[in-house]
Amino acid sequence: MPSENTRRIAKNTGFLYVRMLLTMGVAFYTSRVVLNALGVEDYGIYNVVGGVVAMFSFLTGMFTSATQRFLNYEMGLGNQERLKEIFSMSITLNAMIAVLIVLVSEIASLWFINHKLVIPGDRLTAAHWVFQFSLLAMAVTIVSTPYNAVIIAHERMSAFAYISVAECLLKLGVAVVIAFCGGDKLIIYGALLLAVAVIVRGIYTVYCKRKFHECHYKFYWNRTLFREMGTFAGWDMYGNFAFVMITQGVNMLLNMFFGPAVNASRAIAVQIQMAIQGFATNFTMAVEPRIILDYAQGKREEMLRLIFLSSKFSFLLLLLLCCPVLVETENILKIWLGQVPGYSVIFVRLILIQTLIRILQNPFHSALHAIGKMRKYQLLNGSLLLLNIPLSYVLLDQGADAPIVFVISIIMTIIVLFMLLYLLKDMIDFPVGRYIKEVLQTVVYVCICLFTLNICFIYLSQDFTNYIRFFSRVAVALGSTLVVIWFVGMQSTERKMVISYVNTALKKFVR
Repeated sequence: MPSENTRRIAKNTGFLYVRMLLTMGVAFYTSRVVLNALGVEDYGIYNVVGGVVAMFSFLTGMFTSATQRFLNYEMGLGNQERLKEIFSMSITLNAMIAVLIVLVSEIASLWFINHKLVIPGDRLTAAHWVFQFSLLAMAVTIVSTPYNAVIIAHERMSAFAYISVAECLLKLGVAVVIAFCGGDKLIIYGALLLAVAVIVRGIYTVYCKRKFHECHYKFYWNRTLFREMGTFAGWDMYGNFAFVMITQGVNMLLNMFFGPAVNASRAIAVQIQMAIQGFATNFTMAVEPRIILDYAQGKREEMLRLIFLSSKFSFLLLLLLCCPVLVETENILKIWLGQVPGYSVIFVRLILIQTLIRILQNPFHSALHAIGKMRKYQLLNGSLLLLNIPLSYVLLDQGADAPIVFVISIIMTIIVLFMLLYLLKDMIDFPVGRYIKEVLQTVVYVCICLFTLNICFIYLSQDFTNYIRFFSRVAVALGSTLVVIWFVGMQSTERKMVISYVNTALKKFVR
């Protein structure tokens, strides 16, 4: 029978999946409305200018992760007073960082937007307004990230799910408003998204203050705690900064070499990536607090079991969603967007392949957060990731086509995966050989089987009519993925566990 911890992880993952199903459906429709309302050019401008601010958005995830790590560790030790100190210290640090970022960004933005980004002259004023709104939204989010960390640390994924759905619905409302309003729609869109950010952060704050005793801010300063949290967050910041730099740096390179239209194509690919990746990331989000608690309590074998389980199942869950999209990318984009910007199809396929490889790494990050030794990992990880930018620039400057930037990212992601494995072996004697056999070998076999089955059906279905061809290929992609995951990707004990969960859920539903 599944343990209590496993049941809790399954329950939290379920809440997060329902959240993702609702938010992904609404977000996809919202993107279509926004693209049609703004047009390809303004949509591209919003993403590249907002992307400049998004270069600092890694701080949100970094501070959430750092705060959650320290909270979970103290929960494992049962230290309640320490929780209050960590929360208050986190709010103070986040506010300081937010003010610093706003000041630096205000100084640099005028030169960068006017002289480095490729933006039509008549849209520069709108671009500057969008930058200001995006910057303020980012500052509000950074200051309030400790509330997210508290919710995740306490494993209250139901609240996280409800608030995320509310945020998504508010953004849908924004999309509907700009579709029918007059004036400069790009400026109005930026202003309304700022309003949504303020409302959502307010909801998080009110909920946490009512539910968790540590969430009552009182100015607190402790040099030792500052050093501990600062060191952890500082090294985490380097790796996260490198990730954001390659994400937004590549966006800027594409803008410099190909213009805003290609930025729109990449934005579409990234939107699909983030929506689909969220399903698999939810599993890791549900598991990470437990990994940190197990490490703090000295339960090494339980921690390793969760790392193996979450790495493999994150990949398989993501593959279930990716396979139909990879098979019928062009038609799915046509149904979703109506008009499909150039490069979108190849961008989507390449970025999903990269995401599948990267999702295997997520539990390793959780383990490293539990250990708290981030320096060596982030130096290697961040430096390897940053190589994407000069390599992409050199190849684009030599005449390579736009998709080359994604090919380089895929290669670097594979290198980082194996670097992580051997780094963990050095730190906690991680069983690399066992991981390769039980996880990597399994997912490779699954991918080979799926590739063979779907290529054969694509060949056999060439003469079908358009609608029949589309629906049959999607159905075969989904069906074959489920079958191959069940018989090739899962062990007998894992199949029994899934059957047990399904039976339990059905009994509750019938009652």
